[in-house]
This record gives sequence, C-alpha cells and structure tokens, in this order.
Amino acid sequence: MQEKEMSSVESLQEQLSQSDPSPSPNSCSSFELIDMDAGSLYEPVSPHWFYCKIIDSKETWIPFNSEDSQQLEEAYSSGKDCNGRVVPTDGGRYDVHLGERMRYAVYWDELASEVRRCTWFYKGDKDNKYVPYSESFSQVLEETYMLAVTLDEWKKKLESPNREIIILHNPKLMVHYQPVAGSDEWGSTPTEQGRPRTVKRGVENISVDIHCGEPLQIDHLVFVVHGIGPACDLRFRSIVQCVNDFRSVSLNLLQTHFKKAQENQQIGRVEFLPVNWHSPLHSTGVDVDLQRITLPSINRLRHFTNDTILDVFFYNSPTYCQTIVDTVASEMNRIYKLFLQRNPDFKGGVSIAGHSLGSLILFDILTNQKDSLGDTDSKKDSPDIVMDHGDTLTLEEDLKKLQLSEFFSIFEKEKVDKEALALCTDRDLQEMGIPLGPRKKILNYFRTRKNSMGINRLTLQSASGANMSNLSKESEFCSGTAGNDQHLDVGIGQVSVEYPRLIYKPEIFFAFGSPIGMFLTVRGLKRIDPNYKFPTCKGFFNIYHPFDPVAYRIEPMVVPGVEFEPMLIPHHKGRKRMHLELREGLTRMSMDLKNNLLGSLRMAWKSFTRAPYPALQASETAEETEAEPESGSEKPSVPPYPDVSTEESPAAGKEDAPPINVGMLNGGQRIDYVLQEKPIESFNEYLFALQSHLCYCWVEHGANGASNHEFS
Repeated sequence: MQEKEMSSVESLQEQLSQSDPSPSPNSCSSFELIDMDAGSLYEPVSPHWFYCKIIDSKETWIPFNSEDSQQLEEAYSSGKDCNGRVVPTDGGRYDVHLGERMRYAVYWDELASEVRRCTWFYKGDKDNKYVPYSESFSQVLEETYMLAVTLDEWKKKLESPNREIIILHNPKLMVHYQPVAGSDEWGSTPTEQGRPRTVKRGVENISVDIHCGEPLQIDHLVFVVHGIGPACDLRFRSIVQCVNDFRSVSLNLLQTHFKKAQENQQIGRVEFLPVNWHSPLHSTGVDVDLQRITLPSINRLRHFTNDTILDVFFYNSPTYCQTIVDTVASEMNRIYKLFLQRNPDFKGGVSIAGHSLGSLILFDILTNQKDSLGDTDSKKDSPDIVMDHGDTLTLEEDLKKLQLSEFFSIFEKEKVDKEALALCTDRDLQEMGIPLGPRKKILNYFRTRKNSMGINRLTLQSASGANMSNLSKESEFCSGTAGNDQHLDVGIGQVSVEYPRLIYKPEIFFAFGSPIGMFLTVRGLKRIDPNYKFPTCKGFFNIYHPFDPVAYRIEPMVVPGVEFEPMLIPHHKGRKRMHLELREGLTRMSMDLKNNLLGSLRMAWKSFTRAPYPALQASETAEETEAEPESGSEKPSVPPYPDVSTEESPAAGKEDAPPINVGMLNGGQRIDYVLQEKPIESFNEYLFALQSHLCYCWVEHGANGASNHEFS
C-alpha cells in the first residue's frame, strides 16, 4: 500500500516533468518554472492565531476571528516582553496570556487551551481539517521555503522533531510523511513512508471559516440559567456551548435584520453569559452519599437519574434548595460585577433567562426580591399592594412590650435593627451581654412572630374583603410585592429558604420550556393576582415549544375564566411556516364551505316554509329579515341547522375583541408565547417531544423579537 502511494506521488512528478519538453536545469518541471516566473520574489507569510479545543476527545484547532488575531499579532509584534501580557478575546469572554500561549475563560470555569501563532499547516489523519505546525518548526519551514524561492532550488527535505518527513517539491506541491511504527528498529533513518499528507502555507490556502468579529458595543446583558443535569441538549453539550449558540444566533440576526444600523454603529450587540449551578450542587458530597445507596444494576440509567432527574428533588429539599438559590444569585452577582469591571462604559440593561427548572429558580428568586426604599415608599399608598399591618411596631416598642426596654441601648450601639435581630442566635445575644432570661424571651418572640408572618400575610387580604368566605387560595398568591423587610412567604408547599438579593434590577425575565405553572399549582396556588408584578423586574415572557412535555402556561392562572390562545412567535423571516399557513388556509376554507352550505340550506328552508301569498309588501319582508336575528329562540322550524350568524359571530368577535387583560406580571402585555413547530415535527408529536424541550438554544431570535416588540 505504501509503495502504491509513493509511486502515485512519483508518477505525479513525472507528469509534471513531461508537461514541458525543455525544462530548466534547476527546476523539476515547467509547472515550477511558470510559478516562479509569476512570483519570483519572496513574500513573507501572513500569520493567524489559533487555539486548541478538545472536542469529542480529540484536539481541534479553531481560528480566532480576524479582529482578535490582529490584536494578538500586534501585541506579539510590539517588541515588548510577552510575559505577563494579556489580550482579551472573544468579546472579552476569554483572556490570552501571550507569554504562556494559553487561553483562559473569564466568567466561568473551563480548562485552559493552548494558543499558537500559525503559518504552516498539514492535513489531519482522520478528517480534512488542517493542523498547524508548532511555531518553532513553522519558522524552520518558512526559512527553508524562503531559500527555495530565492535560489529556485526545490525538493527540499526536512525532518520534524517527531521524526516526520516534509518535502517541498514546489510551491504548489508540499507533502508530509509520517514514519511507520517500528521503522527505526535497526537504526535506519526515517524515509517517506505512509500516506502523504498535504502541506499548506498560510491560512488563506486552507479551508477554514474565519469570522470578522463581534461589535465592541454591548447594548444588553443576558444571564442564562440551565435546567436539570449537566447536559443542555440532545448532543449532551454544556451550558457554555448552548449559550454560545444563543450568541451566534443573535449576531446572525444583527447581520440579516439590522445590518445598516450596525454598520452605522447605531446598535451594538447582546451579550449572553451562562450561570452554572449543577456543578456546585454536586460538589457538596451528595453524589458520594447517593452512590452508597444506588443499586448496581442498570448502572448508566441510575447514574443518569442521580446526576439529572434528582435535581428536581434537590430543589424541593430545604437544604439543597438553599444551596441552589445561593449559587444562582451569587453567581449572577459575581459575573455582573466582573462584567462591569471589564466593561466600565456599559450603560445597557440586564435580563435573565432560565430553561426548565432554571426558570423556576429564577421565578422564586424574583418573587422574593426586595424593592428599593424609594419604590417601596411610593407603593405604600397603592391599593394594589397589601402591606403587613401586623408588623408595624419598632424594635424599641417590641422590647417595651417584652418589658426589656433597658437592652435597647445595647442593640442601638451594635446597630442591630429588627431584621438583624431576627437573624441573631443565642450566642450572638450572649456576646452582646444579654442575660439568659431576656435572651430566651427575645428569641422566642421573634421566632413566633416569624412563623406567624406567613399566616398573617395570607389571611390579610381575605379579612379586609367584603366577601371573606368566598375568597380562598385563588386570590392569596402574589397579592403584593415583597416590600419592606419581609420576603413573600408562599407558605403552602414551597420550601422555606432565605432568598439572596440581586444587585441589579432585571428588565426582562425569559422562561424557556418552563414548568412554573405546574409547580405553582402543585404548591396549592390556583390563581395569580392580576395586580401582582415582580418587585424588581418589569417584564416576563413564557416561551415554549407546542410539543414540549415540561412546559406549562401562565396566563390561565391570571385569567382563569377566559379561554384564549397563546401568542404565536413569528418566524424570523416575518411569516408563519408554510405548513402552518396551509393548515390555517384549509381550516378557513372548510369553515367558509360550511357557512356557505348552511346559508344555502337556510335560504332554501325559508323559501319552502314561506306562506304562499304573492301580495307581501317589501317593507314587511325587510322587517321580517331584521327581526329574525333578534328572535333566534322563536325559530324552531330550523333545528338541524344552526343560524349562519351564530357561526360567524365568534370570528367577528375575535376580530373586534378588545385586548385580553393578563395582569401586570408583564406590564399588562401578553405572557405566553408559543414557537412554530417544524413541518417534520407536526407529523408525530410524541416522537419529537423530548427534542422540543431541548431546542431553545436555536430559538432565541424569537425571544428577541418579542422583547424588542415590547420595548418599542
């Protein structure tokens, strides 16, 4: 086989030499002569920077975009010491340490990847992707190439540090041979053995996609929280990889829909950053505890259950729920601070997005946020907000009530208010010098008051209503924001945890494939008060695929007595998918045929039952025609066929119907948005059910379209 491959290369050389009967003595062929005549002057190669990623357990070299590569080359060629030199790349999400030739992630944990200044490449063994030579050997190749061009001497043979052979036959034919294992047992030098591989000089001569780069201006920041398990799609990719798809889709939409505005620098881009809570949760040692009690059979399925499915149960556990919400909130706060440090000129807004269980985590965090003091004071007089009138006493009045006024000066000196005192332990009070008896009184008082807060909050609205007996849990949830110094205590199924405070106010909350509605119902909540809105977030979009088995609607919980369809997200090309248009057209056509048929039958029946008197006045006929629609109950003569106007009235009502009031959870705008399924998905809903729950990294453009519409 090797002899065949070598002979094929030799035959190619013979063909090249025979193409011109009078080649020059210093050339291998007329091909070389023509090429050298065309460009006898040596031109230095243009380098491009690459980084190495481990994909499917093998190394893959990926080029930096053109802007990042140019910045790296300028820093490299500046003449300054590269040690300690850091160049931000990929929109500031990665830092390249030039001295180390390593690339580090900024906002999340990721293995560092090697960086290389690349000029020479050879084709890989198992695929057609080109692999760059090391920088030192590339320099040797470039020097050899320069001598060959300058002196017009070819067939240069080089040996790489890995004892591989590279032969420069001419500028268009350069090959790479790998030595066969065991070829040097007798001390022989390596020769051209194995299948020859193509060698290319310069990145412009290899097939690789090099992007232009991202806009420097960032208009909006979006945090993305994942759902259960470490994998976020059917390809078992991580949250970082899926968020990269969000970002790519957003950048593609800028090119296709806002190209002129982007060229005029009127708009920037949207930055998406992942928030990972699965790894910190499973690093607490719970996996070791689970492994001890896991049965040895069906090992892979049980591992999948422990690593993925149990995340739902972890969130319903008070211990691990606290770990999850602390991780999500603290991670978003940490990334936000770091983002502002690296982007000091950022003036845009912040939104948050959650998939599956991640959306429920964000919903609970947002529900239990505290509004700022100014906003809270402005809302105290609002009739939509229910304040907790059972907790209006000051700390001094509480201590006076307990006959412990002499200790108020101690708390005042330590700057301990009611909220801080409720968090104090017995040891804290002892260190402040409070005796044992008063300590027990204070701790018992605040513990009892805290337990009764949920009951007071849930019954306050019903007690103030005129019809107290008819108000149940349907109007208990979300009747007011989590103002003042108390969290919103659901008290009927939700685990009791302390929710951290976000250091920013999200503008929009996107929920993808969200089970929020189901979890609220399971917790015993039947209705969301129409006046409720998140304390710190203005908008809420519940986006789902129509076949997603995990997704649930929100609007029926706000308006339980009205049936209406969710909002259909338009295709990014501004229309419905063809199969949906065809389906609606056929439905409309069948309804028109039905209405026309019923109308014809009705007219025929009326003419058949009309009295046989020819002297009817035209005015009487007109009066009869006008009276018939108003007296539908007085027409027993047409029982098999309903009136045409009855069939047409719903359609007319839909066209002229006023906007549906779905409450203030999304600022009075619609909440539920459904995606358009693909044509192949409509053939079998069950077949694509699992895939539909994991498809949201490709549909962010729909969410952007919805948010842009609302902002405008």
